[in-house]
Amino acid sequence: MVLSLSSDNTRQGFSLDPPDSAARKLAVGWLSLALGSLVVGGVYTLLIVLSRTPGIQDVFPWVDFFHTALVVHVDMTVLVWFLSFAGVFWSLNSNGKCQACAWSALVLCITGTGIITLAPFLGAGDPLMNNYVPVLQDPIFFVGLGVFGLGFATMVMYGLFFSRPVGSYISSSGALRFGLYTALIIALVSVFALLASWYGMPEFAEGKTYFELLFWGSGHTIQFIHVQLMMVAWLWLATASSTGLNIGPRLALLLFALGVAPALLTPFLYLAYDVGSASHLLGFTWLMQFGGGLAVLPMALMIILALLKTGGAGEDVRAERNALVFSIILFGAGGIIGFMIHGSNVTVPAHYHGSIVAVTLAYMGVTYHILPYLGFNKPIGKMVSWQPVIYGVGQLMHVLGLAWSGGYGVQRKTAGADQGLENIQQIAGMGIMGLGGLIAIIGGIMFLVIVFKAMWPQQRVIQN
Repeated sequence: MVLSLSSDNTRQGFSLDPPDSAARKLAVGWLSLALGSLVVGGVYTLLIVLSRTPGIQDVFPWVDFFHTALVVHVDMTVLVWFLSFAGVFWSLNSNGKCQACAWSALVLCITGTGIITLAPFLGAGDPLMNNYVPVLQDPIFFVGLGVFGLGFATMVMYGLFFSRPVGSYISSSGALRFGLYTALIIALVSVFALLASWYGMPEFAEGKTYFELLFWGSGHTIQFIHVQLMMVAWLWLATASSTGLNIGPRLALLLFALGVAPALLTPFLYLAYDVGSASHLLGFTWLMQFGGGLAVLPMALMIILALLKTGGAGEDVRAERNALVFSIILFGAGGIIGFMIHGSNVTVPAHYHGSIVAVTLAYMGVTYHILPYLGFNKPIGKMVSWQPVIYGVGQLMHVLGLAWSGGYGVQRKTAGADQGLENIQQIAGMGIMGLGGLIAIIGGIMFLVIVFKAMWPQQRVIQN
């Protein structure tokens, strides 16, 4: 049964009420920002390659442009992309009130993103590759990051006050709304975690240590937002691709409640331990390691069973089904690799690449599905069906190559000769990683081409 944004709860499957005109326009705005961040991230990927190419690298006047461009690339493809797509979800669930509040959040995020994008060309440099939100130590970059953060906080407050109600009785749409609202609660906790880290910053912290501690708590907490929204996407895509999913609204509510529970322990870690202490740092690591799978694992298993029981999907929803399958595979791979981490080697990026790519694949599938409801054409065809497969296989090769190399001691955050590739196992692993990365880039470009083609101005029909 194909999922529609319908209020008819008598049908089996998870559904949302159709967005009104105001919510639809707002969702299009956030989707445009999300897609734009991927384009900017791709441009900076090209600049990163050029900055290390003999002959061409001398054209770049900035010192250490490789790491400067890498900071912007990471912030675009992780921070802006994920949080902007969260805006898409929350916009679809908004009640249309206080449009000035809603659009002010989007305008602030667009402005902040623009400043971050242009910062290197305005003289910003001195990059720091700290975890979660790498930074350029320059006022221009910090202004852009601050404006984007203010926009995100405004979006969260708007969602908390102006989301559609879950409902007075248990329903599939109410379960999805509950999942979306719990993600907003986690987002609010992450904002306060950032402020608490800033307020409790130890005096010795400076440079990379300062920003590592500043974003440590909120960075870990915000991962639970992505997990909650990924589970919303999984239920959405499972219904859309006719899996015969045997998950009722009550069970979905329970899983979303389990998903939000670990994030609610964040205040305790700030009250019990000083920022920067070993217990504070390990507490968040363990929270993510052992709490992140409480809800995801059972939901993934039930979806996999449903997929095994059903046949292939129709061409009009094949892309959604493929995105769902590879999202589950990548999340599972990232989770398993997470328990294999010992030391600071490339097993660490293998773990988090698997997890974040799983979220990206889920968002890709949702994008294909909601485009008609936002007034655009429905992407269909072999290229659309194969795109999640190509992107997913490439990323899986990338992740497994990193995990293999990490087992043989290849260190993270190194490149070129600094990697110290001395034996065939290390070379083979990093070779698989590189080939997979190239395939994934092709899949990512395909996604952007497909979506922008579907969004190109022409005759449009809104589907309800």
